[in-house]
Amino acid sequence: MKLRSITYSTILPLKRGTNPEQKITMILAGDIGGTKVDLAFFQSDGKKLTEVRQETFRSREFGSLDEVIQKFCLNELPRIQKACFGVAGPVVDGRCETTNLPWVVDAEEMKHRFSIQSLFLLNDLEAMAYGTGILAEHETVILNPGIPRSTGNRCVIAAGTGLGEAILFWDGTRFQPSATEGGHSDFAPRNEIEWELLKFLMDQYPRVSFERVLSGPGILNIYRFLTLRREGEEPSWLKESLEKEDPASVISKAALELKSELCIKTIDLFVSIYGAEAGNLALKTMATGGVFIGGGIGTKILKKLREGEFVRSFVNKGRMSSLIKRMPLKVIINEKTALLGAAHYADDFNLARAI
Repeated sequence: MKLRSITYSTILPLKRGTNPEQKITMILAGDIGGTKVDLAFFQSDGKKLTEVRQETFRSREFGSLDEVIQKFCLNELPRIQKACFGVAGPVVDGRCETTNLPWVVDAEEMKHRFSIQSLFLLNDLEAMAYGTGILAEHETVILNPGIPRSTGNRCVIAAGTGLGEAILFWDGTRFQPSATEGGHSDFAPRNEIEWELLKFLMDQYPRVSFERVLSGPGILNIYRFLTLRREGEEPSWLKESLEKEDPASVISKAALELKSELCIKTIDLFVSIYGAEAGNLALKTMATGGVFIGGGIGTKILKKLREGEFVRSFVNKGRMSSLIKRMPLKVIINEKTALLGAAHYADDFNLARAI
């Protein structure tokens, strides 16, 4: 079994004693998304975290997070002292009604049901933000080196089943992650084709957010729009694949393998809008410390992100272009970042707010 040791960074500096007899703490951490759930056990000796076991489950095969935890933990529940879950949805007072799943996750109820001493609930992008502080250099890909400021704010944007955004602000001592629901802000078209896309989506939804465009379902929305616009033919093999498999994966794969002009144009438009919204978030947060691109889609279409259009859209901010060009832009390629961030948060009881 491959174990991973985690050392702490400026995001969550530990304030512990140096007792050599300090006990090992067992932590249950989770990254709860609309498509999959990643759960893992970590051990902490007060100085580092070590992953013990990790497993991935399909979210929609379960009726609740409780069911997933029970399947993962089996007879190991009595050993857990702490737990933390990053959940895709707004977390208010330790409770979350997940955005893309029919689940309600309540930290107080789970704490008592599973007899866990300390249990924490975070927004999934907040957990990912914590995780950025423990990423090794090889776990990111630089799109724009910029001129990073060590104490400048940072931000994270991640397109997956939905669109998540989070902020890391410098408080004078360390970076403090803060959740947002910025992915649900109004989609803002920049040109004629995006205006047409907005009109197309307005016929389907009472309100069009960026998540309707920048997500797995968003890729399919763009594809349908371009199909209606006659931007390319839909061959029979592609139509069949879209009906049987995950549409976003099918479209992305066909675009990367240059098999379909329609798919290429779909991903090109997606990448352009994604870069623009990453730039919007960077401006709103004054992210002179850096912008991180997370989520499953970014790693799958990394080749497209590196071609140039993503960065061009990112920096094309009129009078603010010179400012945003100096902001570092990186893609997170470690898919466990949110999971590691949740474990990291649970382990530092001095900074976390216990339920």
